[in-house]
This record gives sequence, structure tokens and C-alpha cells, in this order.
Amino acid sequence: MRNTTKITAAVLTTGALALGLTACGGGDEKAKASDPLIVAATPVPHAEILNYIKDNLAAKEGLKLEVKEFTDYVQPNQATEDGSVGANYFQTQPYLEDFNKKNGTHLESVATVHLEPLGLYSEKVKKADDLKKGATVALPNDADNESRALRFLAANDLITLKKGSEATATPQDIAKNPKDLQFKEVEAAQTPRSLKDVDAAVINGNYAIGADLKPAKDALFLETTKGNDYNNVLAVTEGNADDPRVKKLAKLLTSPEVKKFIEDKYAGSVLPSF
Repeated sequence: MRNTTKITAAVLTTGALALGLTACGGGDEKAKASDPLIVAATPVPHAEILNYIKDNLAAKEGLKLEVKEFTDYVQPNQATEDGSVGANYFQTQPYLEDFNKKNGTHLESVATVHLEPLGLYSEKVKKADDLKKGATVALPNDADNESRALRFLAANDLITLKKGSEATATPQDIAKNPKDLQFKEVEAAQTPRSLKDVDAAVINGNYAIGADLKPAKDALFLETTKGNDYNNVLAVTEGNADDPRVKKLAKLLTSPEVKKFIEDKYAGSVLPSF
């Protein structure tokens, strides 16, 4: 049976001291290898993958695994930095680097696991070509995912970006916009809900799946894995990559068993990166 616990900011604040004794990264004492590894994750697919490991693979490796679910992209990194959890699994490498830069955190990736293809979705049209002039498109509002979304739209010929702006693109960096698309910036987690209010939305793979969308079937178009930097990673605070529990989890996350689980469960909506 799964033992997944949802956690709030208040619980993190009051529980950080107690959890820090068992979580890798909290305080100066090195956690014992026999203590549980607490991992922060967004529900789909990250917590599902971790719970598969917890229920089927962890015991054989001598790993005690506890999964804590978050529904945003900020608290998991804060919890990892302050030692409330020992690791997190929810983000891409570019997002991690941007978060460190903006928040002064000290996070590093220890394993590359999977890709969740970004997709363009709509409840109004069946093809991107059918978007009308002046149509409204929702974008994730955090810097990393917004620039990724705009590059994605440019790669599919809906817009053209100014040269040199791609890495940090915002709607202001659009050079050509033949359909005069209007952009609505919303939290990444809210992009599926925005579909009823906009003509189309660029949605991260995990949030699409969590909203019962089937990316491989429902998206107007999807990212490809070719040359894609947006693989999802297992992350810890600097200095904790050598924790034996983290090493065991990294090994399991990139195992043949997990690869098969991802391929069978998500049918192309989540792609193994190893």
C-alpha cells in the first residue's frame, strides 16, 4: 500500500527540525543509511514512479523510501534546501539552474530520469492551423517554462523569436506573430484549468497527465526528445550526492524495471531518458 503524504508550507515550517534528523541535507550530522530517504515530488508522474520503486524495488536495495507530494514547483526545492526532505524529483535541469540563480539555493542533479514532452492543447480547435487570428494562448508564467514554451511554439511555426533571445524568451521577444496570438501567463499547475478560458494552452507533461489529458493523443503537437535539454532529474543539496540512500534511489530510477514501468504506464506521454 502506498504511504504518500501531502505536505503544506505550514507543515514544512513546523516539521523541518524533526524531519531534518532523518532527511539528508538538514544539519551537520550525516543521516544514517538505514534511515528513510524522504523525497519531494509532484504527483504525476514523479510520485507514481517513486511509489512504484517504493512498492516493488526499494526493499531489495535496502532502501527505505518516503514520498511527499507537492503541487507546485517552489516548495520542493525549498524543502530540499532547508533539509525538510532529502531529495526531490519533479524538475528539469534548466529549471533547477534558474532556481538556484534566483533563490541562492545550492541544489544539484544526481540522475537524469525522464522527459515529459511539452504540448499545445485546446478544447476549441483540433489542429493548430485552426487557431483564429487573435486567439489567446496560455503559457506557464515561470521564466524557464515560459521561454521553453515560446521556443516550442516557434519550433512549430506559430511564432518567430528574435535572434539571441531564445534562452530567456518572453512574449516581448516575439519577432513575428502571423496569427496575432495573445498570451496569458498563468502558473504552470493552472494551465490545464485555463483551457476553458483560452483558445489553447502550452502545458507541461506532468500537469497534462494529472488533468487526465493523454499527451500522445490529445496534444495538437508535442515536443520531441531530439536535442531536448528538459529531462527531469533527481536533485539534492550540494554535498549530499554521496549519501548511500541517494545513490540507491538514483540507481533504481534509471533501472530497466523503471524504464519498462514508464513505457508501459504512460504510453509515450512520458519518455525514459536513460
